[in-house]
Amino acid sequence: MASVPMAQLRLPRAVRDWLGAALQSFPSRVRIDCWGAESLWFGGTEAGSTESLTLYVHHPGVVRALLLGRDPLVLAEAHLQGYFDFSGPADGLVALGRSLAASGLQRRQSLRAWLQALTLPRSPIALHARWPWQKLGTHTKARDRAAIQHHYDVGNDFYSLWLDPLQVYSCAHFDSPHTSLAEAQQRKLDLSCQKLKLQPGETLLDIGCGWGALLRWAAERYGVRGYGITLSQQQVDYNQHRIRTEGWGDRVQVELRDYRDLPQVPTFDKIVSVGMVEHVGFAQYPAYFRSALAVLKPGGLFLNHGITAAEDWNGSSVGERFINRYIFPNGELVKLSRMLLAAENAGWEVVDVDGWRPHYAKTLRHWAANLEAAADCASALIGERRVKLWQLYLLGSAMGFEANQMGIYQTLLRRKGDTNWNLPLARSGWLC
Repeated sequence: MASVPMAQLRLPRAVRDWLGAALQSFPSRVRIDCWGAESLWFGGTEAGSTESLTLYVHHPGVVRALLLGRDPLVLAEAHLQGYFDFSGPADGLVALGRSLAASGLQRRQSLRAWLQALTLPRSPIALHARWPWQKLGTHTKARDRAAIQHHYDVGNDFYSLWLDPLQVYSCAHFDSPHTSLAEAQQRKLDLSCQKLKLQPGETLLDIGCGWGALLRWAAERYGVRGYGITLSQQQVDYNQHRIRTEGWGDRVQVELRDYRDLPQVPTFDKIVSVGMVEHVGFAQYPAYFRSALAVLKPGGLFLNHGITAAEDWNGSSVGERFINRYIFPNGELVKLSRMLLAAENAGWEVVDVDGWRPHYAKTLRHWAANLEAAADCASALIGERRVKLWQLYLLGSAMGFEANQMGIYQTLLRRKGDTNWNLPLARSGWLC
């Protein structure tokens, strides 16, 4: 039997019915353009809703893989391979993926739809992803470094397009809804330094120092000597260039180093770790907290700033797998209670816990808007398709914080053995 030209190939009726059932409760109108052969409309349960999202499926193999694999990440992989695109708000596509996962893809489909999907041609390239770092052991030094290089070494110029002028890639703190991102990031840096009660001449270790904003802020405004470690070579190069050209050499040092390779002797007066614990992995929490404890001088403080999850990540949700596969390899989030227990078991006393969840939702929305505004420049650096995946990541993460599926906390810790209380009795006394 002669094959039907793709331009004349219609979506099988049972597959249409399956899509209609999966998207019947979706609030916005969705148009699906099927490889130029036909257009289908779904959703639109909200009164007065209009078409807000258009999906361009350039090959029927995308639908085949989506139905047979029951995995919305097929759309992300198809997008990277050039077989799928979309127009409209990126957070609309995030919501669509969640709708498919909840109602259409995670339950057994009718045999008719499955069999009719088999009649569709396969895509020329298999729609699944494999990354070299997945072959390495879980949270070994080699795998952690590969994961960090994948996430951060996409390029300093790319991040500079959508971060604040200080290039802070972590949750900001907004004093009001009208606070700018730049002001909110400066406020976060000050709050972090104040909680640590930094004093002139003290030494500060920054585990996972990023592009060094906190180190330079603390050195300039609080008079400390800062030492940062990161697994990103591009971040090391960026920091060392600024250290050389701006004269930070006697106050700030940054090295490519794993936290597990820190010298196990009391070296630093204070320690900070902002947005790094998400890379550690729960099984490595004991080593992480013990390593920090070993390098802290008696009477010192450790400020641990990190993302948590309402439920421990187990690799099953669409959001987890999207982030780990395309953006943030090796990331692992757990409940706050498990993080605090791991710290206590390692020898830390929990002094203060400060939740910043709404602040991260707002930070991510700022980043997404900045990236959208700089989309052309970003596309020139990493390609249009990867930029769209980053937009999905930023907006999807914002939605996760807004829905209380993720949280973020600054936790102030001190050594359990330090029985002499050297902190203010009231929290207000720390923040001045």
